[in-house]
Amino acid sequence: MSKIAVITDTDASLPIDLAAQYGIRQVPITVQFGTQTFETGVDIDDAKLFALVAQEGKLPTTAAPAPGAFVKAFQQAFDEGAEGIVCICVSSEISATYSAAVTAAGQFPDRDIAVVDSRTLSMAQGLMALEAAQAAREGAGKEEIVARALDLGRRSSLFGAVATLKYLALSGRVGNLAATMGNILQVKPILTVEEGKLKPLDKVRTQKKAWSRLIELAAEAVGDRRIERMAIVHTNVYDQAKEFEAQARAALPCPDEIIIAEFTPGLSVHTGEGLMALVVVVGKDL
Repeated sequence: MSKIAVITDTDASLPIDLAAQYGIRQVPITVQFGTQTFETGVDIDDAKLFALVAQEGKLPTTAAPAPGAFVKAFQQAFDEGAEGIVCICVSSEISATYSAAVTAAGQFPDRDIAVVDSRTLSMAQGLMALEAAQAAREGAGKEEIVARALDLGRRSSLFGAVATLKYLALSGRVGNLAATMGNILQVKPILTVEEGKLKPLDKVRTQKKAWSRLIELAAEAVGDRRIERMAIVHTNVYDQAKEFEAQARAALPCPDEIIIAEFTPGLSVHTGEGLMALVVVVGKDL
């Protein structure tokens, strides 16, 4: 077994038990409500986030981990016997997390640390971390681990449907009148990741059409290739995620295991409650 530790941040949306199973450390994104500071995966999750939003009537701010948080994670890994570290961060286009990890790595000039800009987010990033951890288990060296993670990232696609425009209005990204009209008309923006950023791709009306559109986009991305891995990501709507899983299994050649994960506060604060997203990774075979 390789003695390379895998570290990521909580914008990877990795379920805590799954990360623990693979020995992956997650450095928390912070959420700030006034004078209160919370750490994703430590003392706040999506349910608590939106309970606080409802209570306060406004959105919190989020922040990348400080370099010191990565220094702590790196040191813990070395103290536990790691000979090297691969750290896979949320896209540098949307967060300063990657920069913080690079700064932290500079505090270990004599240690073997690779900091990787995933150029993606949520479970597309999380699946890269899982691939890295699997490669480490198989005894791969640092360079091979990084290469396998990046290769999986290139084969992944993420599509998400925003359930309400309420939170975009709270953030100032959409006017209140536009958000109200959009909600009345049940407008569901469809998002994807392009060039490392979460970008609007389409707009449909009704949840039913939004879910169908996600599956249609995934099918287009997959083409005639097999689906190697799949994840469903949601924001505080687990029961709906299970319903969506059944719909996806009926329409796509899904793998036996589909990971269901929360979007997590560092990301969900920007899209709001009720988001549903589908992540697919195609196989290397054509």
